[in-house]
Amino acid sequence: MQYPKISYVQALTNYQLFLIFDNVVSKVYDSKQLLQNSPFEILKDEQLFMTVKKGSGGYGVIWNDDLDLSEATLWENSFALATVQNLVENSTKKVS
Repeated sequence: MQYPKISYVQALTNYQLFLIFDNVVSKVYDSKQLLQNSPFEILKDEQLFMTVKKGSGGYGVIWNDDLDLSEATLWENSFALATVQNLVENSTKKVS
């Protein structure tokens, strides 16, 4: 399967990444579980985590020469923003 490429990435609080893919889908990736594994443990340093950048050609995201995540990993393990928004909206609706 060919995965959409990353068009935009921004680090958010609580070790989350806001992503926009080249198919115009916005997603949020939660990195907290990833931080338990070497070599990603170093990203517990929030200043380093916040330096995330889009990889060359949109083939994932990078922090430095040794730390990166592929677009496939990000696509498969993130939540579509519309899905997150729908969950919030549905949880705040009153039941009649």
